[in-house]
Amino acid sequence: MILTAFTLVHVVISLVAIFSGIAVLFGLLGGKRLDGWTALFLGTTVATSLTGFFFPFHGLTPAIVVGIISLVVLAAAIHARYARKLAGAWRKTYVACAMLALYLNVFVLVVQAFLKIPALKEIAPTQNDPPFKLTQLVVLLAFIVLGVIAMIRFRIEPLSTTTNSNQTKESITK
Repeated sequence: MILTAFTLVHVVISLVAIFSGIAVLFGLLGGKRLDGWTALFLGTTVATSLTGFFFPFHGLTPAIVVGIISLVVLAAAIHARYARKLAGAWRKTYVACAMLALYLNVFVLVVQAFLKIPALKEIAPTQNDPPFKLTQLVVLLAFIVLGVIAMIRFRIEPLSTTTNSNQTKESITK
């Protein structure tokens, strides 16, 4: 019963991470930071990766590997976004890492869908079948294309600091 409740919480966090990540993706495509959505996305994606480690498992599983990769990628995205304030190459680092973190969430969503939804499980019972592989390939290609477009379109200045704001005001008045 506790595992069922924990699974439900994990799934809800994962879905919030995916939906907020999609909002962030649309923001990036439109050249906007969407600070609130970004914080929600990064926070819930960290939470879903961390809670995944609390499920019973034996040995190193693919889910554990995805969780570890996700946390490393998220650490880089958070560092680029908040510590480096998207300055210079950190902007592209942030976009790439945020999109990779979202992709990993969607990758796991597809895996779980093919495991839990009877119609999908019927057409790809081993997850080694063409419908599963094709779905994952389409998702991967979509994220590659959208990620590249997001890197091109997300060309904002670094987050302003008081010094940068004063310098900007001075250069405007000159």
